[in-house]
Amino acid sequence: MSTIQKIGFIGFGNMAQAMAQGLIRTGALKPEQICACARHWDKLKANTEPSGMQPLPTAKDVAEEADLVVLAVKPYLIEEVTAPIRNILKEKLVVSVAAGWNFEKFENVLIPGTRLICTIPNTPVSVGEGIIVCESRHSLSEEDYRAFEELFSSIAVVQPVETSQLSVAGTLSGCGPAFASMFIEALADGAVKHGLPRAAAYRLASQMIAGTGKLQLQTGAHPGAMKDAVCSPGGTTIVGVSALEEKGFRAAVIDAIDAIESKR
Repeated sequence: MSTIQKIGFIGFGNMAQAMAQGLIRTGALKPEQICACARHWDKLKANTEPSGMQPLPTAKDVAEEADLVVLAVKPYLIEEVTAPIRNILKEKLVVSVAAGWNFEKFENVLIPGTRLICTIPNTPVSVGEGIIVCESRHSLSEEDYRAFEELFSSIAVVQPVETSQLSVAGTLSGCGPAFASMFIEALADGAVKHGLPRAAAYRLASQMIAGTGKLQLQTGAHPGAMKDAVCSPGGTTIVGVSALEEKGFRAAVIDAIDAIESKR
């Protein structure tokens, strides 16, 4: 499979919609190249037809129609949904976004030889600035993997990790947007406290986060070095950094990751 002409979503909840929106927004796919099915037909039509995507009644219809099938149903429904279409999926490229499902679990569900890769996307894929963590263990051919990576690199940084690292990588990239949003809100609150209009505060805080992240990605600079570059001796930034350290800023973030991982 050198090219992917049509992608089908089995399940069309928030994450599937975010992926579809990102693929359309970036021009990676046209709306008519995307189809989907979901449990609630009226809601599915409302979430697909206005954008030009194709709603389909059943998972079988999606699997037959698409070159690449995204399994995006709730994790507890994976076996129920895939059982009737295992023979069709055997001939497709299959991408799972189901939390907690790795390649080993799918080996007990799908027909041996099915071309499968397990991933964990995050919500910024909807604007083409996401992360898609993917399990290094998969059954895609080199050609399939290149096609997968080429397609999804249009909406995300595609980061392979070992199976043992899937959980924490998913926590970092999947839960991180909530932490980043809290930081944006807190920065804006501080600026509003000192007279900046809230809309401007949100806009500046969000662009600062986006720009800083892009700077690190493009330069590969150590975050500590980036921090030091802004902290002049006796200057204002180091005063703010010191205040954050006094409040346990970095320790609190690490504790948040620990807390999530302890619940896995």
